[in-house]
Amino acid sequence: MVVRRTRGGENDAGFNVIVVRGAGFLGPAAGAPLTPRRRSPRWRGVNDSSDDLELACSEPGEVGLVEARDFVSAEPFTFDNGQSIPGFTLRYETYGRLNAARDNAVFVAHALSGDHHAAGIHSLADRKPGWWNNLIGPGKALDTNRYFVVCSNCLGGCVGSTGPSSPQPETGRPWGAGFPQVTIRDMVRADKRLLDHLGVTALHAVVGGSMGGMRVLQFGIEYPGFVRRLLPMATTARENAQAIAFNAVGREAIMQDPGWNRGEYPKGGGPRVGLAIARMMAHITYLSDASMEQKFGRRKRGGGAVAPEAAASFDAQYEVERYLQHQGQAFINRFDANTYLYITRAIDDFDLAAAYGSLEQAFAGVTARTLCVAFTSDWLFPTAQNREIVLAMLRAGKPASYAELDTDLGHDSFLLDSPQLYDLVRDFLAAPAD
Repeated sequence: MVVRRTRGGENDAGFNVIVVRGAGFLGPAAGAPLTPRRRSPRWRGVNDSSDDLELACSEPGEVGLVEARDFVSAEPFTFDNGQSIPGFTLRYETYGRLNAARDNAVFVAHALSGDHHAAGIHSLADRKPGWWNNLIGPGKALDTNRYFVVCSNCLGGCVGSTGPSSPQPETGRPWGAGFPQVTIRDMVRADKRLLDHLGVTALHAVVGGSMGGMRVLQFGIEYPGFVRRLLPMATTARENAQAIAFNAVGREAIMQDPGWNRGEYPKGGGPRVGLAIARMMAHITYLSDASMEQKFGRRKRGGGAVAPEAAASFDAQYEVERYLQHQGQAFINRFDANTYLYITRAIDDFDLAAAYGSLEQAFAGVTARTLCVAFTSDWLFPTAQNREIVLAMLRAGKPASYAELDTDLGHDSFLLDSPQLYDLVRDFLAAPAD
């Protein structure tokens, strides 16, 4: 582990920015032994029996069987653009228990393609647990023996929450492109209603990566007295032109697909080709040159020569082509095209400096302690953009730290198995908030 400390100048308020490279730790419990974790829990593939159910729920480090719930808000909701809907639904999951003081809750904010299912399994037939299962569970970084972890599918989503694919109250038909334009702030305000419903009096922390990191920052700005810690990862306070451009190409692929039909298409239909291409494009930005080279290189399908007829038809010849095709096809079976348009636009429009006059003004009311985690190989939201967040907080006089993990896995590093990241999260959550 190498730690480099840099002292800011006059504009940086003289605070230290901590850069962690390699196997890094930050916080009072640095160096504490890691809790063993299984990548493939024993309960996968077991039979649906009472003994197996008990095993699934008691596996060390695993939350086991979980159930999604729906929070229905009957009160009207007004979006940032002034449009209103009579109410909304958020699908969510919880892990752990809320304490007597109702202040041990940790809200997990998902990224673009994520949803409420962050940990555990829905049935014993599940072959894949929640998207952050490596981070959430008994003894893990988000220790469900200590914290009440909440994750919702965001407003505008397509996995049980109200969004473009939801039926309009008046007609029963999907909202489609008639759904109000949603913002990151809209998502956060809807999530606050859910937390109020659950009886949470204070958030121990808000944690999330990528778009989830944007939601983390907005939570701290919107509800300063409610949130004690902010842990954004691999994120930005405003996208650069390159990131917007990738999203624009994805949206164009969807809208140019005849199946889009200006947002009017039946459930299960729509621009499947365009959505698959959008996912393929986006997925490239989640990886890195090094990780793609290591995983695929220039290897061809089957390891041998490609048949002349395949080459002539431009069928996929390289393993990386097949991989991207698989990602695209898997995505269209679980995601809605209009939702993709709405959420990528919300990401593009997120600009804290423009919304509040400057980043320093945006963070002026924040009271939470912040740790921003970046990854050296992330070229979608580079380290400089994450560092910009922390420096602005420091200039605003806020307690903030910056950790940079040296990895070659790209933007998706925050989702992957990383003992270094686990220690950072565990130690930051355990440290005093004041």
